Amino acid sequence: MAQDVVIETRNLTKIYRDFWGRKKVRALNSLSLQVHKGEVFGLLGPNG
Repeated sequence: MAQDVVIETRNLTKIYRDFWGRKKVRALNSLSLQVHKGEVFGLLGPNG
């Protein structure tokens, strides 16, 4: 059910750029996900 979704992304893309704004690294390409009420979700950062 849509009302049970607490976090949602659709087609999320992240590109890291260099100092001059040129594309360097595509870290995510079209990520879509949903986290529903009652689910356990963990997000790890660069330091793990």
